[in-house]
Amino acid sequence: MVQILGEVFRASGMKIKILIIPVFFSCLLIWSVMDLPFSNNKLLDATINGSREPDTPRDKLIGGLLTADFDESSCLSRYHQSLFYRKPSPYKPSEYLVSKLRRYEILHKRCGPDTKAYKEATKNLGNDEIYVGDCRYIVWLAGYGLGNRMLTIASVFLYALLTERIILVDNRKDVSDLFCEPFPGTSWLLPLDFPLMNYTYRYNKEYSRCYGTMLSNNAINSTSVLPHLYLHILHDSRDHDKMFFCQNDQSLIDKVPWLIVKANVYFAPSLWLNQDFQTELVKLFPQKETVFHHLARYLFHPTNQVWAMVTSYYNAHLSRADERLGIQIRVFRNDAGYFQHIMDQVVSCTQREKLLPELTTQEESKVNISISPKLEAVLVVSLYPEYSERLKNMFWRQKTSTRETIKVYQPSGERVQQTDKKLHDQKALAEMYLLSLTDNIVTSARSTFGYVSYSLGGLKPWLLYQPTDLITPDPPCVRSTSMEPCFLTPPSHGCDADWGTNSGKIVPFVRHCEDIMYGGLKLYDEL
Repeated sequence: MVQILGEVFRASGMKIKILIIPVFFSCLLIWSVMDLPFSNNKLLDATINGSREPDTPRDKLIGGLLTADFDESSCLSRYHQSLFYRKPSPYKPSEYLVSKLRRYEILHKRCGPDTKAYKEATKNLGNDEIYVGDCRYIVWLAGYGLGNRMLTIASVFLYALLTERIILVDNRKDVSDLFCEPFPGTSWLLPLDFPLMNYTYRYNKEYSRCYGTMLSNNAINSTSVLPHLYLHILHDSRDHDKMFFCQNDQSLIDKVPWLIVKANVYFAPSLWLNQDFQTELVKLFPQKETVFHHLARYLFHPTNQVWAMVTSYYNAHLSRADERLGIQIRVFRNDAGYFQHIMDQVVSCTQREKLLPELTTQEESKVNISISPKLEAVLVVSLYPEYSERLKNMFWRQKTSTRETIKVYQPSGERVQQTDKKLHDQKALAEMYLLSLTDNIVTSARSTFGYVSYSLGGLKPWLLYQPTDLITPDPPCVRSTSMEPCFLTPPSHGCDADWGTNSGKIVPFVRHCEDIMYGGLKLYDEL
């Protein structure tokens, strides 16, 4: 093991070995890199030398999306993704978005933790006193899986941009173990001594300061002045909770200095249905489907520990391939595991869509012998190793009709989701980033893990339809025309108009998701 790792991480004259090893062993081997005693300089060398030099100069600031005001070695992923690993994105941030982000950074530095403004804003918050000042805040509370968390942080940050609030994120659930600080010269982490932190257990639909509850009880109106409000934006939100998105309600909420949010859905699409926000959003994102793509590349930068996991695996298994295909499999069943009908669905989708070649007989392979062979790396991400093992065996035993060499890899297969366990979450984040570095991607319907992966990579995915009754869907998958995540449980009610069920008639670029039979909203560029 030490010898192999030495090959992978040799800082000069790096040699890469492509290994075909059992999944359970590769999990131990590859992810053990996180325990290596890297200094920043050694990790910097390994990151640069292990990647292919770009053919053309790369823009590490991604068109101004990122600021240069950071120490590069403290967070290698911030600039190295675009410099050494990602293909240049065809989606460029608007100048208006870039200037908005720079203005936000100034505001956060003035109002963030440890500033005079923050101390003043929190001084009497625990006593339920009204704060009157220039800074207003929105606090994101952690909950649910990593995919949900990243989607909701991006949604809350977008809302903060639109309303000139400061976002502070709950760090009790390993945020700082996963991500670097996104704003220069300050922190986005909510201090642990935040006055309302001791009462987070009460933030639910029954909480007296829950906005939806106050609406249903007629306990709030345009004259109400409150020190804080709780916003319940979860899959079980009631119609009154979802009034949060409406224009009239926003004029009331705007006066509250502190908002506490618990969410597990990507609610950004519904912000576009508010006319007051829509004008600003169109200027920020002329390409409607780029919202999460840009915000994720701005906000989420894996820590050096996680980035070492990403780069070591990529350099060892994916970097030399001519093409890279990502396949993410999520099984939505109480008895989740390996199912043959799901395996059949994956094979049917990838071969029907020409993402993987058909297998051939010996006679057929002789006909195509003049075709120049190419190497395709297939990255399978699932809790269950059987899917990659079956796929690996399939291409191991028979030649392909195109004479391509297919190598199948799976970084881990832990069988059980272990949210809030540091190592598990770090592996999950590393696998999201690995998927985002592929050329094409197939993901499971309704999977927030998949949503983050393909949108981060600027990829329009093939979505595997959710099976019913152990039957392989026909067709097995659909190619999305948008790289945006889906808002799985959007409002079905109306504000001034019925923009739930018939949202597409009012805002043509907000329409139903391809992978959801009923409900679900998503942003599209194509009409």
